[in-house]
Amino acid sequence: MYFATDFTNSKNIHDGVGIHFRMAGMGPPLLLLHGYPQTGYMWHKIAPALASQFSVVIPDLRGYGDSDKPETDVNHSPYSKRVMAADMMALMKALGHDHFAVAGHDRGGRVAHRLARDYPDAVTHLAVLDIAPTEAMYGTTDKAFATAYYHWFFLIQPAPFPETLIGHDPEFFLHHKTGHWGRTKGAITDQAFAEYLRCFKNPAAIHASCEDYRAAASIDLDHDAADSGKKLAMPVLALWGDIGFVGKHYDVIGEWQNYASHVEGQAVNSGHFLAEEAPDQTLAALTRFFTNSDPSCQ
Repeated sequence: MYFATDFTNSKNIHDGVGIHFRMAGMGPPLLLLHGYPQTGYMWHKIAPALASQFSVVIPDLRGYGDSDKPETDVNHSPYSKRVMAADMMALMKALGHDHFAVAGHDRGGRVAHRLARDYPDAVTHLAVLDIAPTEAMYGTTDKAFATAYYHWFFLIQPAPFPETLIGHDPEFFLHHKTGHWGRTKGAITDQAFAEYLRCFKNPAAIHASCEDYRAAASIDLDHDAADSGKKLAMPVLALWGDIGFVGKHYDVIGEWQNYASHVEGQAVNSGHFLAEEAPDQTLAALTRFFTNSDPSCQ
């Protein structure tokens, strides 16, 4: 599937799990992590420009895209953000990057947050797109959040309930999620949607993505609680869509200041899918942050 002619595709094996990734560019290393229910393809509008300044690495998270989908366990630990972050650390080290910046959207932002917590000496900059911290969102659940983010509570139901319902018509579900979260008509291109559907309609991907959410509501919260009070030292950028839910419902910068010492942020003119709905603004904000922020904050 077309992404960009100068991006190469490869796979890295970590603890027996293959992580598919694309990479291109020269310069400081930059890891880009996608969200649900997408793949690394979500960066396609801005990745080529980023690759003109950075060594860009774009994986599919385990369970998503063309990465492997390992068996789970009763604790959902194979899909904990700690394990998913370890995949990313192993990938970057395999590519020779001991220190790197990371940007994550949606679920990828939660993996990026855990990556920064578990490997603070490796992550130089952290950018999170259209999320508040998981712990904070679950801890302040109200009717508005439960309505807008109903999938958080649907996907964590015991298997095979959500898997069966989604699997009955994955295309309908995917259209609903991308259309419901997005606010800019046509932002998710037909080619991008076809790529997301190609990957998402795999029953193993549907199950793995449910496990991602089940982990978020259980073992991930335990890991977050163990880190209570510990603040990230590297610079953090929080971006959110000004017509999306997160920016309206949360003090995004304030929430992240509970988890990091150096936080900046801004809204961009989009719904949830910043890199596809507002690529120019998102690109400008990320480029400025990764170029100008001082990693000596660490």
